[in-house]
This record gives sequence, C-alpha cells and structure tokens, in this order.
Amino acid sequence: MPSWSDLLDELDSQDPGSRGEFISNKARQCISRISEIRNRNVLYYASSFLQKPQIPGLYTTINLEDINGFMAGIRGHDFSKGLLLIFHTPGGQAEAAHTIVDYLRSKFSDIDFLVPTYAMSAGTMIALGCDRIIMGRQSQLGPTDPQLIVGNRPFSAHSIVDQFKEAKEEIINNPELAHAWAPVLRSFGPALIQEAQKAISYGQTLVKDWLRKYMFSKHLDSENLAHLVSEHFGGSHHGSHGKRIDRDEARQQRLEIVDLENDQEFQEEVLTLYHLSTITFDQTSAVKSVLSSNGRFWIKNFPEEVVVRSTKT
Repeated sequence: MPSWSDLLDELDSQDPGSRGEFISNKARQCISRISEIRNRNVLYYASSFLQKPQIPGLYTTINLEDINGFMAGIRGHDFSKGLLLIFHTPGGQAEAAHTIVDYLRSKFSDIDFLVPTYAMSAGTMIALGCDRIIMGRQSQLGPTDPQLIVGNRPFSAHSIVDQFKEAKEEIINNPELAHAWAPVLRSFGPALIQEAQKAISYGQTLVKDWLRKYMFSKHLDSENLAHLVSEHFGGSHHGSHGKRIDRDEARQQRLEIVDLENDQEFQEEVLTLYHLSTITFDQTSAVKSVLSSNGRFWIKNFPEEVVVRSTKT
C-alpha cells in the first residue's frame, strides 16, 4: 500500500496540468476495487476538517445540505446489493444524521459502515444506524452528545446542562454567588437549557431506535441493549466530546465490529482512497466530498460551490 508521502511523491511527478485528473482516476480505481472486493455499492463521505481547521465548521461538518451529495452518489446503484459507507468526519448536526440514515435505509436493506480514521459525534450516530461497523487499529468513534451553537461556537449540550445545574446548586447554597454567575447565565438565553435537554433526548432516541431496528434486531433483548448502548455513547460520563472510542470499547458495548485488517487488499484500497482524499483537501479548495463506486463525484468547495460529476467506471 502506498503511504501518504508515496502518493504525494507520485503526484508531484505528474505534469501540473494533469494532477487533478491523476487523483480522480486513482480514487475512482480504488473505490471500484473496494466495490468488487465487498460486492457492494460504495459511498465515501469525507471532510477537510483536519486540513482546513480555519474554515467555519458549517462547511466541514455534517449538515442538511449533505443529503444532496448522497442523492447524487447513489443514482444508478444496484439497490439489490448492500451498501458500504466509508466516513471521515468530525460530526455535525443530529438532524442531518437522521435525514441521511433514513434516506439510505429507504434504499438499502443492509449497510456496512467503515471508519478509516475518524467518524465522530453525528458520524458515530450514523455508524450506529448501520448493520455492522468496520474499524482498524487507528479508527475511532466518539460520544454522540449533541453540540449547540452559542455565540458562533459549538458547545456540548451536556456541558450546558451540567453548568446550569452547577450554577443552580451553588446559588442555592450561597445566594451571594448569583452576581458571579450572572454573566454566564445571561449567555444561556431564555430557552438554551430546554434546547440542550431536548437535543440530548433526541439524539439518544434516534440511536436507540436505529440499534433496535438494525444492528441489534436479532438480539432477544434488543430493546434493553439498544437503550444501554445509546446511554453509553450519548451520556455525559466521557469527559470530552472528542474522546476516542476504539473498537475494543465498541465491542464491549456488543456492537457488530469487523476488523479492517481481516482483508489486507481491502484495507490497502481503503487507506489509499483515504490518503487521496486528504491530499485533495490539502491542495485544492474542496472542503467536503461524496465519492461513489458508480463513478459519481459530489464536491463542496470553499467559497460555496458544488461540483457534481459523473464518469464511466
């Protein structure tokens, strides 16, 4: 398998005018081979959040616009086959995750979810809406506690609720502290606590319903097991919204986990595809993409521009 630096050296050896075509052809070859190996349709959703941390999160996180990429990507697929979803994302909106899972589930009866490196937050929610999850040693999921935007910055809904509880307890025990807490509580607004509580409940309910209906459907105690797992991933005990949840911890929750290393050729094609996407994000204005095994590309650029391209495989 070529490493990131090997691919970059190979790219640098190309004529500057043909480098874009070189990357797209290489990526198309990888995703076609992945489809052949798994005998499934393949969609690869990737974000530039690591290469472009200065870009506003709206452009690099999962949002409602992304459904357009998935709709473009699955056009022409053989829906009698299963789907392999490959995701690289920091997360995003729970509402968008809801839309994506429901849409793909209306098309495919069996969905695998693969994590080359990161599928955090709403990405983890989508993983928990699939039938099984493929992870390597380097792969990680994350807590699914929702994020709310306060003053153009994302904050964990659990942190908002916990801070309000802390303020309430301290003020009850010592009313003089009300003045110290006033600036913080003022920033919450009149309905932020309720919105945070609703967001937590909404996310956990989605995950619980998906697990019960799909991954845990054959378990005799699917209802209780789905509840426990949704509480584990969506609870406030993780300490950080970015906490690493590796495949060992995922297995402890009785999730259906498949080791990426089980098939060496498959692993090499997946990681090559992943490296190609990171090089693309590093060297172009692209901030997000959906690549399909049927040759269709949906690419979001910054500033706002969407490119949809179809090529023969």
